[in-house]
Amino acid sequence: MNKSIRNIALGIFIALSLGGCSAPTVVQYADQKPVLDLSEYFAGTINAYGIFTDRSGVVKKRFTVLINANWKLIDGQKVGTLDESFEYSDGTKQKRIWTLTEISPGKYSGKADDVIGEAKGGSAGNALNWAYTLALPVDGTVYQVQFDDWMYLITPKVMLNKAKMSKFGIELGEVTLSFYKP
Repeated sequence: MNKSIRNIALGIFIALSLGGCSAPTVVQYADQKPVLDLSEYFAGTINAYGIFTDRSGVVKKRFTVLINANWKLIDGQKVGTLDESFEYSDGTKQKRIWTLTEISPGKYSGKADDVIGEAKGGSAGNALNWAYTLALPVDGTVYQVQFDDWMYLITPKVMLNKAKMSKFGIELGEVTLSFYKP
């Protein structure tokens, strides 16, 4: 095989290899059902059950979340409040109140007291992808960690959530949640 053909073949192989490593986008789920409507799913009371695993996969914390949610139309935009009460396996409790705004169909922003700046995300089909920085207290120190948060509506009552946590691009662990709407 001459050198130019070998270089072209190598270039195609590298391009295909890199394409296989690309991260998923929410648009890939556009045809998936049931369709996730945040203002419909996050309305009323939702129960969630979760774990935090470190980067080696060891479960470090288990927790439950009780969510009370409602939405209002403000200046033509849907604005939701998710009042989350966490209870961890070590007995500690935490509260987070999200304010979510649908800025355009399928595009959302969110704020909470422990979120640095603004969460941004989009939905398509049965999926939602969020990105945000959270002020996370650990042993008396607060760390700013990045979340890449994916939610998938499985049935009208059940949604699964996987969130990767990282700092400086280094994966710290993962949060896995199951939401159940009674």
